[in-house]
Amino acid sequence: MNQEKLYLYPMWIRLWHLINAVLCLILMITGISMQFSSKQVTIVQFDSAVTIHNLSGIILIINYVFFFIGNFITSNGRYYQFSSSGLFYRLKKQVIYYTHGVLNKETPPFPINKDKKFNPLQQFTYVIVMYIFVPIILISGLALLYPETIPVSIMYVSGLHFIDFLHILSGFIVSMFMFIHIYFCTIGKSPLSNFKSIINGYHETY
Repeated sequence: MNQEKLYLYPMWIRLWHLINAVLCLILMITGISMQFSSKQVTIVQFDSAVTIHNLSGIILIINYVFFFIGNFITSNGRYYQFSSSGLFYRLKKQVIYYTHGVLNKETPPFPINKDKKFNPLQQFTYVIVMYIFVPIILISGLALLYPETIPVSIMYVSGLHFIDFLHILSGFIVSMFMFIHIYFCTIGKSPLSNFKSIINGYHETY
């Protein structure tokens, strides 16, 4: 069967993806360093970690606005739209493929094409992460940068503590997503084909 290449990742998507990945990695390292910094163990000096974390967060906000506008004015936004009808069945089918079908070299139940860049599980998780948890991280991070804007009390607890908890929880979820995302990127035509796709823009299939 002849190999086919689909151009699915235009330059702006690849540029956004690269910047986003680097910033997320920096934010993870500096965030962990601030959270668990001590005299005995320090990943990054606390003052430096705070400065780098804040600066990276501001750049991430700009990058996210770029992503949001890009999806709004280009056809890329359609890949994040899905119907709730039959969603559970589609998710279940994809999970079975990832946990069983891949090991038996079965054909993917939802092959990638020009109209469907993501399988149902990818699409669902990307929407949850990019349109719910990332905005929560950015808004809560901005609030922590200007703590005077945070209400004294939220849901009968300290507003500052509530926002801080929300920021850390969302950061943890997005960090876990990032590692899982990297792993699933190895499931393709070859372990490196999906990584090459985000470099040259072409998805390799058969």
